[in-house]
Parts: sequence; C-alpha cells; structure tokens
Amino acid sequence: MRGTLVICPDLESLSREAARRLLAAIREVQKEPRTPFRLALAGGSTPRRLYELLAGSEFRDKIPWSQVHFFWGDERMVPQDHPQSNYRMGQEALLKHVPVPRPNIHPIPTQASPEEAAQAYENELRQHFGRGVPTFDLILLGLGGDGHTASLFPGAAALEEKQRLAVAHRPGLKGFDRVTLTLPVLNQARRVFFLVAGENKATALRAALGSGGQLPAQQVAPRNGELIWLVDAAAASRLERVRVEAEASGGDEER
Repeated sequence: MRGTLVICPDLESLSREAARRLLAAIREVQKEPRTPFRLALAGGSTPRRLYELLAGSEFRDKIPWSQVHFFWGDERMVPQDHPQSNYRMGQEALLKHVPVPRPNIHPIPTQASPEEAAQAYENELRQHFGRGVPTFDLILLGLGGDGHTASLFPGAAALEEKQRLAVAHRPGLKGFDRVTLTLPVLNQARRVFFLVAGENKATALRAALGSGGQLPAQQVAPRNGELIWLVDAAAASRLERVRVEAEASGGDEER
C-alpha cells in the first residue's frame, strides 16, 4: 500500500487523531509567522465529528483561524443551504463556531452550470495560489463504497484530466451534478488525509489499499507529500495486517 495506515478503535478516536495531526500540520507551517495554511475540506458524514472537535474547547483556541484558508475538495450543485451541500455541513459543524475571516472561506460556487462553476472555482484557486498547480497544506478526503474520492468516480473522464484544476461531473440520472478538484491538485498537496469509518467501507478500503487496480482513491499519491489513511476498526475489519505498531494515541500504524 501507499502511505501510512492508522487504525483507530472508533470514529471518535479517529476524529481526535485527525484533529491532532491537523493541528500539528498547522503548527509546522506557522513556524514562519503569518504564513497561510490552505486546507481543503471533505464532505459526507465521516469528517463531521472532526470539524466539531476543531470548533470545541480542546482545539479551538490552539488554531490561528485568521491564517487558515478553507476550500472544498468537491461539491454537489445544490444551494448552499441544501441538506446535501458540503459547504453547509462545514459551516454547521465548524466554520460558524470559529473566528474565521469571511475572505478566508472559499466555497465552490453552485449558482451556475457545473462547467461554469468549475471554471469559476479554478479561477478562484489561481487567484489565491498563483500560477501552476496549487499546493494545499492539507487535503481531507473520504472514500466511497465504489472507491471514489472527492467527486472522482470510477470510469469518469475527470480521472484523465491533466491540465484543469477543477472540473464538472455529470452523473445523469444517478445523482447530483458536481464539481471536483482534479488528481493533479490532489497529488500536489503537502498532506492528504483519508478519513474512512464504518463496516460499510471495509470492502472498498481493502480494495483501495491493495496493489494494482484503477480505483480513483488508488490514484491519489502525493508526489512530494504525505499520505495518511485514518480509519476505524470497523472499516479495517477486512484488512490483512502483517505488521502493526501500537501508537500512544490509541491508533495502530502500518506503513
């Protein structure tokens, strides 16, 4: 497998481990004062507890919120107050509870067509990061039961994109239109954390960590960055673990 696997007992411990590692990453960047920390949030249910912890008393006052910029790895083309909006989930669980300056929040626009929204988000990224492929300090990702991550689905044309930073995904009758960051952006990150919880993700996780195959999640491999799989015991229940070292954090780590 690529990267480091950290197995935690449950979603709560997984979320705390992710929060600790995220805080450590921010502190590393902040060794140079007033250096911005660029974070791409994930949607779905798994990261919600992480966001709640970051907004809580244990972590809130340890984070220099004015220096953190929030982006999203993907978004459904729904209004920002829609129950399926990744932006809404991030707002409810984290952003409305912490003193983040409004200019530091960079949602994917959803008022136009998916193609127009993708171009607008790409323009936003280029304006913030400058020329070239953006280098995020940390990108949070989830794992779908079919091996997709962000809104990069098996067989989608977006997987072949080499130039664009953000593209549209139109599933037709299968679900919501979406906008997603592309693999060149994911693989340029300094750190990528996959957050995977639940027995219903066990088969997908085993496949994603296996050798060979072309699942979208398997194609995430930061060129010069760190790849961490933070998973709970239920999601890891079908893994064949050869060598495991216990961590003081309560998780088990395997490389």
